[in-house]
Amino acid sequence: MDGKSAQPAATTDPGRAPGGTGAPIIFFDGECRMCNAFVDLVLRADRRGVFRFAPLQGETARELLPQLGDDPRRWSMVYLDERGVHEQSDASLEVYRRLGGAWALLGLARWIPRRPRNAIYRVIAANRYRWFGTRACRVPTPQELERFLP
Repeated sequence: MDGKSAQPAATTDPGRAPGGTGAPIIFFDGECRMCNAFVDLVLRADRRGVFRFAPLQGETARELLPQLGDDPRRWSMVYLDERGVHEQSDASLEVYRRLGGAWALLGLARWIPRRPRNAIYRVIAANRYRWFGTRACRVPTPQELERFLP
């Protein structure tokens, strides 16, 4: 996403995430090593299986999110839940909050004003390929498969 607030393309019943999954969706850059590491972290921490995952390059993102720009370095992780679309630093902080436990402590970063949080987020996002590298889109294990959307 390009830093502008996005709205989901589909609406759902209150209390249900968009897309018919009934679960919140983490949209991630499938070619980014750092983004894939975040997905791996959430998969390990999400013992209740709350989250679903979809690459920004996939069908689910095309159906539920506004069109992405041409430059992947400007894309942002997007978190979509029953409360709407969360981007940039808000997306990751919402994921940590929803994970609960010790992870919720990272959500305390919300006390930092959004403008400086997002400025730092954008610097990392713009340089993530150079700093962390790229790889082919993550292939889920058979045990993870049902949590990944196309």
